[in-house]
Amino acid sequence: MKRMLIAFVVICVIGIAGALAILSGAFEHSVVTSAVDQPLTSAEMAALVPRGRYLTQAADCAACHTAPGGAPYAGGLAFPLPFGTLYATNISPDPQTGIGKWTRADFQYAVRDGIGRGGVHLFPAMPYVSYRQLSEGDVDAIYAYLMARQPIHQPTHTDSFPLPYIRQTMTFWNLINLPDHGFVTNSARTPAWNHGRYLVDALGHCGECHTPRDITMGMIPSRYLQGAMVETIDAPNITAPGLARLGFDPTALAQFMRAGLGPQGVMTFSMYEVVEHSTRYLTSADATDMASYLMADAPASTAVIMTGATGDTAAGRTSYIAVCAGCHGVNGEGVPHVAPAMRTDATVRLPSAHNLVLVLTQGLPEHDFPNGEYMQAMPGFGHLLTSQQITGIADYLCATWGRQ
Repeated sequence: MKRMLIAFVVICVIGIAGALAILSGAFEHSVVTSAVDQPLTSAEMAALVPRGRYLTQAADCAACHTAPGGAPYAGGLAFPLPFGTLYATNISPDPQTGIGKWTRADFQYAVRDGIGRGGVHLFPAMPYVSYRQLSEGDVDAIYAYLMARQPIHQPTHTDSFPLPYIRQTMTFWNLINLPDHGFVTNSARTPAWNHGRYLVDALGHCGECHTPRDITMGMIPSRYLQGAMVETIDAPNITAPGLARLGFDPTALAQFMRAGLGPQGVMTFSMYEVVEHSTRYLTSADATDMASYLMADAPASTAVIMTGATGDTAAGRTSYIAVCAGCHGVNGEGVPHVAPAMRTDATVRLPSAHNLVLVLTQGLPEHDFPNGEYMQAMPGFGHLLTSQQITGIADYLCATWGRQ
């Protein structure tokens, strides 16, 4: 009994020592080199600004660091979490409330290691797991652009977490979920494929929404880009087979990312903000490389397996003709700027009807798209139709034009 007690005490001591070592950051590995300790000169900073502007847009920094109706990059956007609310920080160059006092090294460590100025750990709502793959030069360019912007004096809201030391526990999370390396080129693939992968995985951080997460809220590598629920939205599978199912080929996908609309429908929900703040600014070459990477292993056939409708499609067609056909057309042809064509729409081809039912019940706001394009608002019918009628319309759309 005494030996068992001693063994138990030893195990506890070792466990506590290990936990304290993890909390202290003893096992953290940085991908940032010592080269960043050397500040950039004024001339170097100025030369980096144009590329930094493009990279900041491509990385979609404004979407999270700009509150609704707020100044760009001044922070304030709320992220409700199970244990409190996290607020996006001010990343304008204001010296008191922003990053005006941050050095080149401070910024590199925050973006690529998830450790802010003063050793404060960031929460992975900031996608440093993906940004870890960014190159040193690209992070420098983003830093130069942000530091060249107009300072905005706006204090960041205090996070409403019950325990003030919860940030330090991110050392455990990082040990499990943070890769120990940056971007690694695949020598067996072409430069364009590798560049597309860099844009998708690092700069665009597409996996943060489109890859399912485990119980720790870390991305599951084995289910890379296979779709996930983000808040109340079904972020679709954007692997090559998933995109082919939705009716995309590399050319159509590249155009869709930049335009936000096409034969496959319109960007909605959070993806509209991605178009508004980010992908609309992509060069044609970068969009092409992203699309080519995502669809590099697309199947030869894009046919969708018919699984059979679960409801009465005849009744669904009656409801569709009554409330939908006026805008979307009897034959699903749609009307430009008014309603997308249903017969080529990606939403009705999704394996789950979740997003479709959400649109049918709640509607969509009016959206302005690049190049003067727009789409008028769609009303929701949740207050007018019964659940059976909504289901009937969804079944009819999926069976008729979703080919399932």
